[in-house]
Amino acid sequence: MEIDCTSDDDRVNGGRAGLAPLPAGTRLLHIGPHKTGTTSIQGALFAAKDQLPGHGVVFPASTRHPMEAALAACARPAMMGDIAPTDKHWTRLLDQVAATKASTSVVSSEFFADAEDDATVRRIVEQLGGERVHILVTLRPLAKIMPSQWQQYVQNGLRMGYENWLEHMLRKAPYEKPNPSFWRRHRHDRLVERWARVVGPERVTVVVVDDGDRDGLMRTFEVLLGLPTGLLQPVPDAANRSLTLAETEMLRNLNMEFRGNGLPDELYSKLVRNGAVMHMKNSCSPAPEDVKIGTPRWALEAAAGIGAEMVGRIGATGVRLIGDPAVLSAVPKAPAWEAPAEPRIAPEVAAQALYGVLAAAAAVPVRHTAAAKARTVHQTSSKELVKVLGHRCLKKLRRH
Repeated sequence: MEIDCTSDDDRVNGGRAGLAPLPAGTRLLHIGPHKTGTTSIQGALFAAKDQLPGHGVVFPASTRHPMEAALAACARPAMMGDIAPTDKHWTRLLDQVAATKASTSVVSSEFFADAEDDATVRRIVEQLGGERVHILVTLRPLAKIMPSQWQQYVQNGLRMGYENWLEHMLRKAPYEKPNPSFWRRHRHDRLVERWARVVGPERVTVVVVDDGDRDGLMRTFEVLLGLPTGLLQPVPDAANRSLTLAETEMLRNLNMEFRGNGLPDELYSKLVRNGAVMHMKNSCSPAPEDVKIGTPRWALEAAAGIGAEMVGRIGATGVRLIGDPAVLSAVPKAPAWEAPAEPRIAPEVAAQALYGVLAAAAAVPVRHTAAAKARTVHQTSSKELVKVLGHRCLKKLRRH
């Protein structure tokens, strides 16, 4: 195994000392996985898109994150209620990559980590350029990924509480319910092994993200791509912040009501995830007193144990490892965990979430052309009213 973090100087510099740029013409494919700094690096690359060609590098995607293309390439479904990705999304990205010709190019999407078998990985690599493709994997400790990933699943409709979810992911074999994608993404040793089997370990770089070195990932990308130091800069993105415990619990309870009333997924995408949640995250910054999502000690220790096992298996693959692998198996130093009191959402946060729904609904033209029904509103149950209103909103969304 090639490790770039053996000396004290290397540890100070995030393992970048002596690291050389990839060969000119490389097609660097950053596959995440989720919650490892992907959004940050995608935003920085997209913001510097016009400057990159002056240094022989191209960011070929037309958006910050070519999520639909990655989902189509991996044959994975869209997020709840979103339009299904098609081969056109993937073909468009392939055409954009091909147009870079001999330049170095970089594509980043954490959804490439969802490629679940060697055949899918091989097809993606061959279509992107075969031997020109170099795989970059970014890793963080499971203990930090789990709460962030849980609240992200809640933003996609999950109704299970955090402690119950941890029990399923860590204690209930085969550890696939309710989210089979979690271990496909975050059993990091198997993820690295899948891609290394196809491209060879010499064309896989694994970067351990150090949360104490805020700009470390940016600097590592600059070195690998042969860019000047400081060219890549973080781009503020409130929409990418994690939800607080109270915000997540509010959304989780809404998910239970939503599912319990049989409303259509498209309505959730439009009014909840891209309406209420998006506006709430953009408008409200968590206060110091807001309770974060806390992980019980038993789960932290279990995650560290899995991390130690993964580090050993990643090392055996022979891939290049940048950073300190011990970070992945360390048990976080945290005060004794106590189950929090019932979280309460601040009134202004709830108001912003509700406004997000109204703003999303207002973007759809409303026409009052339906004939009067035999029953009045007062004669109709609230559950039936919710269903009827949901389906009417969906019909208007589709017409729009």
